[in-house]
Amino acid sequence: MTGSTPPWKRRFPRRGADHPESLDGSHGARDRERGPSRPSEGTDAQATPGPAPLDQVPGRGEPTAPAVRPAPAARRRAAAIRSRAAEATRSGVHRTSSRARAALGHLTDRIIDIAPRVPVRDLATLRRQFPGLGPEELADKLVAGAAAGSSTVGAGVGAAAMLPVPPAMPTELAAEITGIAAIELKLIAELHEVYGVRPPGNRAARSAAYLSSWSGERGIDVLKPTTFDTALGGQMKRRLRQQIMKRMVRALPHLMPFLVGAAVGAVVNRRDTKKLAARVREDLRKIQVPWDRLPELPALETPENPLPLPEPGTPTTRPRPLTHGPETVTGTRPGASPTDRTPPRLPARSPPRPPDAAEAPVLVAAAVTRRRTPSPPGPPAAPPAGPADPASTGTGTEWGPADR
Repeated sequence: MTGSTPPWKRRFPRRGADHPESLDGSHGARDRERGPSRPSEGTDAQATPGPAPLDQVPGRGEPTAPAVRPAPAARRRAAAIRSRAAEATRSGVHRTSSRARAALGHLTDRIIDIAPRVPVRDLATLRRQFPGLGPEELADKLVAGAAAGSSTVGAGVGAAAMLPVPPAMPTELAAEITGIAAIELKLIAELHEVYGVRPPGNRAARSAAYLSSWSGERGIDVLKPTTFDTALGGQMKRRLRQQIMKRMVRALPHLMPFLVGAAVGAVVNRRDTKKLAARVREDLRKIQVPWDRLPELPALETPENPLPLPEPGTPTTRPRPLTHGPETVTGTRPGASPTDRTPPRLPARSPPRPPDAAEAPVLVAAAVTRRRTPSPPGPPAAPPAGPADPASTGTGTEWGPADR
């Protein structure tokens, strides 16, 4: 066809050549032999002069290189860095989650181990310690004592975290959860004794039932064995892990510094223990057996190595000081001269047995929750042997005016 441009003389012969950045010298030049490329354009003399190239501007240095896209090697390097960062993030999250699951499993096993060692008082013992109280009044006493104990544990852990030490925070949380679990397991077991619904079986079966009640925050219906789990299987451990995780999340504010966590821990633990006791008592009231119709139950067996937990409501008596007559007042030993001020020697005591790993947090909880009450007054001390002084006793010979 006349006037057509052959393919080798076309203006943009290659793909992507319409971009000005990809043009090199010969492809963007105008063919002077064919005239202007568009009818609207005039000749070179009539065309509006555009800006001169950088190499033609007088007084300018070297021409500036045009902006180009990043090279394929740079793009590959950036993509590799992003992929390595994403892989490192995923592996870190996986390691953290696996360690958290391992810690939860270990704490669950420790609570399962200490559950059979929690000392539980049977109904006869409770009625001897709280004479004249009915079931509801006795349950109120138990709940008040357990709430005070868990509150003190939270305050103690918060006081220990007064100066935050990040490596010690998991240990503090584990100690708090273990101590509170022991206190609340004892409360649940004694509430079942008060309402006359002791779970059947031996100590291990009852401990598993109490663990099921603690994890579900509900009472146990002994007439329906399907409501509680006496086998420590996978489902039971899963519920325990969920309960421990929930308690640990709620215990995170207890680690606030400057004794703020101590106040928060005391309030939160007291509230949680009372809420748990209210739910358990609500379920136990529906199946309560009155004391007059309750059959004679055997006494609970004592654990082989019981945990040293305080018994709420039981007065703790302090040992009364030994009296040795007038020498006790002056500080001398019996039978020694009045000038001898050496204190008497006390008998040697055997060293205490060191606690194991499971007893350590419970010992801390027992130490901070033990409340001492004053001991009842004893009989008056007998007067010292010897001749009575008439002036001091007011008996004997009466003194007259002439004897003064």
